Amino acid sequence: MLAMSPIRALPPQLINQIAAGEVIERPASVVKELVENSLDAGARALRVDLGQGGVKLIRVTDDGDGLGPEDLPLAVSRHATSKIASLEDLDAVATLGFRGEALPSIASVSRFAITSRRRGDDHGWRLTCDGSDRHDPVRPAPHDVGTSVEVRDLFYNVPARRKFLRAEKTELGHIDQLLTRFALAHGDLHLRLTHNGRVSLELPAADAPLAPERLHRLLGESFLSHALALDEGAVGLRLHGLVASPDFARSQGDMQFFYVNGRLVRDKVIAHAVRQAYRDVLHHGRHPAFVLFLELPPRQVDVNVHPAKHEVRFRESRQVHDFIFRALHRRLADGRRAEPAATGAQASAGGGAAPATTPAAARAPSPAPPAPGRLPLGVAESAGGYARDVPGRGGAGAGAHVLCAGFAFQQPSGDAQARVEASDDAGEVPPLGFAIGQLNGIYILAEAPDGLIIVDMHAAHERIGYERLKQAVHGERLVRQPLLVPVAVHVSRAEADLAERRGELLQRLGLGVDRLGESQLVVRELPALLGAADPEQLLRDVLADLATHGVSDRVEGAIDALLAGMACHGAVRANRRLTLAEMNALLRDMERTERADQCNHGRPTWTRVSRRELDGLFLRGR
Repeated sequence: MLAMSPIRALPPQLINQIAAGEVIERPASVVKELVENSLDAGARALRVDLGQGGVKLIRVTDDGDGLGPEDLPLAVSRHATSKIASLEDLDAVATLGFRGEALPSIASVSRFAITSRRRGDDHGWRLTCDGSDRHDPVRPAPHDVGTSVEVRDLFYNVPARRKFLRAEKTELGHIDQLLTRFALAHGDLHLRLTHNGRVSLELPAADAPLAPERLHRLLGESFLSHALALDEGAVGLRLHGLVASPDFARSQGDMQFFYVNGRLVRDKVIAHAVRQAYRDVLHHGRHPAFVLFLELPPRQVDVNVHPAKHEVRFRESRQVHDFIFRALHRRLADGRRAEPAATGAQASAGGGAAPATTPAAARAPSPAPPAPGRLPLGVAESAGGYARDVPGRGGAGAGAHVLCAGFAFQQPSGDAQARVEASDDAGEVPPLGFAIGQLNGIYILAEAPDGLIIVDMHAAHERIGYERLKQAVHGERLVRQPLLVPVAVHVSRAEADLAERRGELLQRLGLGVDRLGESQLVVRELPALLGAADPEQLLRDVLADLATHGVSDRVEGAIDALLAGMACHGAVRANRRLTLAEMNALLRDMERTERADQCNHGRPTWTRVSRRELDGLFLRGR
């Protein structure tokens, strides 16, 4: 048995290197801490110079408030900061950095120098460290107003850490991604990045946050052309920014930027709320893209829960979750049709004009939903319905059928007057325009003021039916069905306590659950639509969600999956010939239906070819 070593105080140098292990993982970690300090100092121009991916050199220079000669020794001392003075300040942190450990930790694992000049001083002051627990005397030095921090030979005295660094290109990529995150949150910041003496990024300050030209440079033209603007507030919370339409979904979550009071964070509550909002409109395994900013009083969020400040803890996490979910849910329900018409500059940056704003008439409430499982497919059932298939015949009014180069275009005859009357009744052209025919028995072509609308009629009708079924089923309390044989479920005591505390919520979800003992529950009822579900697995999944997120959408998700299948089977099929009146009825139903931009499986239901794009195909105006 090994003898217990005596307790001893650690030397300051080792303490700083241990602290560096918490906050300094790679060169990007150093850049993060230095840039946050610059932003807290009010910098409006920032230059980052790198050598060999940041391993050989990191220099961050800003024009913010500088430091005096008496401040520099404190800046490299542990537990020294200008941002926290009392426990009350710690409860309401409004700055990006505050821990007071970053500079001494960085200085302990590198050859470190800091030069700074205050506004009004004749010159700056410079302090250097060589990785030990001592620093050289502060000396005068030439410098503009602001601060420059120089970090050379990172981890030169900690070889065990240095060997875990990646290739130069990889480390540079991490820094470039980090600066992108800062640039998105601070549109008024002029940012310049050089690597090995060459400029790799230059971003002038913009007039407004999320300016199109800045987004185009950072996230690309495609994101900008799919971006939906969002700005909602309630109960002291505000969520604003851009969310990409679901048809811009990505294979990885590499374009997700969420800021809480200006700080980029990763949080399970936020991630769950976003996933719930996108659940009905996204392909399985795909990830949404967004740049979102949540603002709330500093006392309602604790940012002191992670050494690198990547995570936060909300005092009212359920309220924050529900607010984010509802705001995103409403915005995605409106879809691209709620976007204002783009200006010429926006169209140029985004690759095409955005859809026009949906008129109030087109956003009128949908007709009363039909009974579950029965979709409005027949003209006899609804004045705006869709004709049933008749073997060996086209739909009513079927006319010219043109075959050309693999395309079959059907332009129904005798319906031109119907289109004119529809236009006269509307008083204005609706967002999705007026139908002019069918293509290949699958697509509806419609003429709109700013281009050509192409609609996948099956996908669109599928979404319309799905939303009506959901209204019918979820509009009232879920119908519960007693189990012929109640199912006993053995759980942990914590799960049994949770089920007892959240019994009312379980009832609302259609689950009849009683507690039999310290660690046993019994399921007596299930939602009627989930009669074939596994009661034990469903209960365990719901309890897991409640324990992790405080909410659960398992039951609703399972029911919606059934409804989505019913809507898919009942939707209008390919090669059904529709009259212009039926096509226009489908377009108007789309304008009244939430989430009509995507079908139940996440596929887009319509697209627009703008006049600008059509003119470009024929080189018009050049």
